[in-house]
Amino acid sequence: MSVFTRFDRQNDVVENQKVKVSSGIFSGGSGTLTTFFTSSTQPSTGSFLHIYHQDPQTNASTAEIQFDVGYANFNGSGSAGNTTKLITGGRESAANYRQFANVLLAPQTEKFTFTSAPSASDDFYFVAFNRARMREKIDPGNWELRLGDFKYIDDSGATNNPTVNEGGRVFNIVSGSLETGVGVIKTAAASQTGGAIGSFYPDLGILIFNASQLDSHGGFSTGRSADAFDNNPEKIFDKLVAAAYFQVRREEDISSTNFFCRVLNRDYNFSANPTFFTGSDGALTQATFFKDPKVFITQVGLYNDENELLAVAKLSKPILKSYSREAIIKVKLDF
Repeated sequence: MSVFTRFDRQNDVVENQKVKVSSGIFSGGSGTLTTFFTSSTQPSTGSFLHIYHQDPQTNASTAEIQFDVGYANFNGSGSAGNTTKLITGGRESAANYRQFANVLLAPQTEKFTFTSAPSASDDFYFVAFNRARMREKIDPGNWELRLGDFKYIDDSGATNNPTVNEGGRVFNIVSGSLETGVGVIKTAAASQTGGAIGSFYPDLGILIFNASQLDSHGGFSTGRSADAFDNNPEKIFDKLVAAAYFQVRREEDISSTNFFCRVLNRDYNFSANPTFFTGSDGALTQATFFKDPKVFITQVGLYNDENELLAVAKLSKPILKSYSREAIIKVKLDF
């Protein structure tokens, strides 16, 4: 009675099958979010906000953070100093600016410069996803964010040669919308008065919005007080709530290995289940099984050379096995 079959790696194992998989980035695999909430436990004078898909006050067990929004200012404007942050540049909005600059800009580059903008930008709003939610990357050309009455997408569909820097690929954020899954640009970055609306870093899950452009074209009123909290994170949050629409998909490369488990007619026709044999003399409990045993295959185990169980594949329905029946079961492992 066979208890295992060694794979023929030439014929039974197909490795490194790669495929791109796109899925919704929000909780439950949803690609669209229309309700946005913050938590009352967050500091009222913070420089960023966690955004939930449900109200965490009334749905504490199911509300999950979807992404963060916030404001950054090179000089620390729009935020107030505290007992340890009394100097310009030491406040939370300045800390945000430095943090994003360290990750996204080249060494020795202090400020963000947006395509066709007349000068480097002192401040920006941001939308940031964590790695666990976006997995590998945000799918370029597959998101649309509405802020108030305005719609924004990236311009990845208009280029085959994106800029690549310390933050990976970079695309412009432009005025436009997704129509039947295709990005339609309303105003290109080069044609936008004052420069691109922002920059999109798909490999890091970060959207940077030029605050001056959101003031000019997006209806924002960004506060830039020298030493006062201007509640700027709430302003982008309020625009999110008013528009009630954020569509995003994530993308990841899945590597798969396929194992073809070949069950020949002579193999695996008996069971180790105690009910298969009588306990007294080891005879078959079913007389009809004499010379014609039958079993059902319900799962397949994959073992290494040390006889350690590495994976178990469970079949959607049992497969009848006998001397007159064979089977090929494909087990697919995704990495």
